[in-house]
Parts: sequence; C-alpha cells; structure tokens
Amino acid sequence: MPTRTSSTTDVIFLAGLTVDCIVGIWDWERRVKQKVVLDLEMAADIRRAAASDSIDDTLDYKRVAKRLLGFVGESQYQLVETLAERVAELVVTEFDVPWVRVRLNKQGAIRGARDVGILIERRREDYAASKGAK
Repeated sequence: MPTRTSSTTDVIFLAGLTVDCIVGIWDWERRVKQKVVLDLEMAADIRRAAASDSIDDTLDYKRVAKRLLGFVGESQYQLVETLAERVAELVVTEFDVPWVRVRLNKQGAIRGARDVGILIERRREDYAASKGAK
C-alpha cells in the first residue's frame, strides 16, 4: 500500500497483464520474444470519480494497459530490472500517478522455479528531476 505521504490511499490495480517481448542477456533471448507478466498497483484518489461516475475523473486502467502492451511489446531491454523501472516511470510520468508498485514476472526464466522477477515501488518524486530535464 502507498505510504500516507498524501491524502491518497486508494489503489487501482492491474493484474496479470501478459506481454511478449525481447528481454534477456543471452543470445537466444535477444532473438525470441518471451512472456512477461505485469502486476501494477497505482495510487489514485477515486472520490471524484465515485461522485461523478465518469471515466474522465479517474485513472483509466484500460488506457494504462494499452500503453503498456505497446511499450513492453516493443521494448528490447537486457534486464528485467531496467524494464520494470521504465514501466514504473511511464506510469508515473504519463498518467500522473503519485505512486506505483510494479511486479514483473519472467515465467520460465529459471528451471524448476514457477516465477522469477522483480518488485519495485516508485513515487512521483523519483522522476521529478528527469521530468524537468525533458
């Protein structure tokens, strides 16, 4: 859950978003798309949307999903760490989300393990310097 650094305690989540992409350090991984699964938790104050019952007053998770499907599907990072960081940055900066938790699962990466991946949390402040530099 997001820390109480603001009045936002609501979370919109997106679970099990599956995308095929190039990710890995080995030669074969650079030639074959592999499945990654994304789970996101995004801070959002949903009170205005709840009162208005309008999609315009909330974080549109369908738009987030479509953007991530395109971005991740075209990406070619070597490390899941880099991919997770770029996903977090995209969500925070493009959708004005104050806090995001990204879980990236690269199923099948380790023989004998069902799941392997990374879990990161980022806040708007983490990208404030890079946003100003753009």
